This record gives sequence, C-alpha cells and structure tokens, in this order.
Amino acid sequence: MRVGFVLTNLAGGGAEKAVLKISSGLAARGHRVDVILLEHVVAHAVPAGLALHALTAPGRHASKGWLGKRLAARKLARKLAELEAEERFSLLVSTLPFTDEVARLARVPVHWCRIANTLSAEVARLAVRSPATAARRIARYRGLYGARPVVAVSQGVADDLRGPAGIAASRIQVIPNPFDFSEISRLAKAPAELPERPYLIHAGRFSGQKRHDLLLEAFARLNRPARLVLLADPEPALERMIRERGLEGRVQVAGFQQNPYPWIAAAELLVLSSDHEGLPNVIVEALALGIPVVSTDCPSGPREILGAALPKCLVPPGDAAALAGAIDRALAARPDVSRIDLSRYAKAPVIEAYERLAAEQG
Repeated sequence: MRVGFVLTNLAGGGAEKAVLKISSGLAARGHRVDVILLEHVVAHAVPAGLALHALTAPGRHASKGWLGKRLAARKLARKLAELEAEERFSLLVSTLPFTDEVARLARVPVHWCRIANTLSAEVARLAVRSPATAARRIARYRGLYGARPVVAVSQGVADDLRGPAGIAASRIQVIPNPFDFSEISRLAKAPAELPERPYLIHAGRFSGQKRHDLLLEAFARLNRPARLVLLADPEPALERMIRERGLEGRVQVAGFQQNPYPWIAAAELLVLSSDHEGLPNVIVEALALGIPVVSTDCPSGPREILGAALPKCLVPPGDAAALAGAIDRALAARPDVSRIDLSRYAKAPVIEAYERLAAEQG
C-alpha cells in the first residue's frame, strides 16, 4: 500500500514527532510512505525509508492567511497529482487544523484528518479572552471536520468531538500515537550533556496551552530544594516569567532536544502542566523509562494513561497549589510506575490500525 501524511512542517512538536513514528513504522512493514510538508522547515530527524516532499524552498514558511491557504492548496494538489501518476495512495492523512484546511481545499483523495488536541478545551480557553473569536474558531472546526472522517489520538479526543465540540464527523477512529519502547530505552543511553542532578523536567514548546506560568508558580511553592529543566527553546516571555518569580538560579531553559530521552531518564520526575492536550507523548515516554509523572488532569490523555493506576498523580488544571502538593508527594514517596499498562501504545498495534484503515479505503 501507499500512504501519505501531510503536515505544515517538521518543527519540534509532538504531533509531527508522532507522524514520523507512524510513517517509519509503516515503511518498516514494506509500505510506500510519503511525507508532504507545506513548508520546508525541519527540526526532527527524518527516519530512513520515507519519501520527503516540501512545497517551499528550504527554510521558507508558507503564508497562513486566506490567500496563503489557497496557494498552498494549489501546490499540494499539483504535488499529489504528480505523485499519483506513479502510484495511487491508499490513504492520505493530514494533521493540525491549518494543514487539514489546506488538504480540504486541495480536495485530497482518501483523506482522513488526524485530531491531536481536545478542540473544545482550546476553544474554551480562547473564549476567556475573546468570545467572538472562540465562536468563529468552533464554527471553523465544525465546518472543517463535520463532513469528513477523522482519526482521534485518544478516547478523550473522540468523546470531545462527539460531545462538547459538537462535531458530527462522518466517522471517528481512535488510534493513539505509537511508541517503540526498545528504541526509547536505547536512545536514553546515548551520550548527552545533562544538567546537575537531581532535577525535575518539563518537555514542551513555550505556548499558552502548556502553562509554563502555572508550572513555574507551582515550582516556586515547593517545600524542598529542587531544580527544574525546561526542554523548550528560549523565549523572552519565558525568561521574564522565570525572573519575576526569582527562579533564575533554579530553572534551566535547555532548548528543544532531538533526543530528549537521556534528559528525561535522568530526571526525578516529569511534570505536565497543560490546560489541554490530545495524547501527551511525554507522559508515555517518561513512564516507559521508569520516570514518575505528575500532570494536570486536563482534557485529554493524562487520565487515560495515569488515572486507573496512579490517580493521585493527577491534579485539577490551573491549580498551582495542587500541582506543587502533588510534586512534593511524588518526590517524598516515588509512585510505582510499573503499575501502568502501556501496551496499547506499543508501535505494532498502532501501525496495524493504520494498515487496516488504509485497506478499508479500497
């Protein structure tokens, strides 16, 4: 079979990382896999066996406005026609809303949208600042996803689409992100210039969704000396948050890491402070390395992973005091991560699910 994935770029995000893992897994099973980028921006290492195509010159970004979407759609349609002249696609999957919209405008065949976030939570957060903008956003999502099939990365994302988001997708298939646990373990042993131990770690780009402000506020409240490492690129606003809380000597902004696993494996604890997610890769990755996790009980993903075995590692979103308390408790009495079953996130069943999806398209 031939399967294609369409992304805006391969910048340092979890959605892009997951798509590369899915693509690599399909290629390893003998399928032809194309990764098509709307803009030639690449931060992740591209696995062998994939055909990478970009619609702009290296380093050049695509315009994200009304006209830019249509220009990108025209380029995408031309590229797909060129590729399909060689062999037709069994399945094409786009991910993240901008790319999904461009793919829709390009009338991509056998097209599924992969939803990697809890859309109603995103809209609710936006409504705090601008109800009118939030109303436009949810209307956009309903128009974009309401008449097409979608892959949801967690049951929480699927439930949100059917419920709070009110999106009557023609079909919803739940397929989580894949994890190669032996490869994660191998990469965790790679040489790395790690910070002085002990430390806590947070891995995620600097954005409002990730709530670095909440994380830093909770960290400042801890009842024990500790250090915090942020795997995020330096940003003036992030540095300002650290200074305002007097944490300059205790917080290190280490930047995006192509291989974050040595950093995670050496940490005492991974902390996730987000207001919303889809399926947080870093939680599964940390647990696979035997590292405990404390997380906000945000929609969605953390409860699906942690809730049955370690519910005390979950705290209400937006509550710095509760987050600090859970971190203190986890450092005082290490949670037993061996109680968590990660088998549903293993690479083989996830790749098989995408194979079935491609085969069903006829």
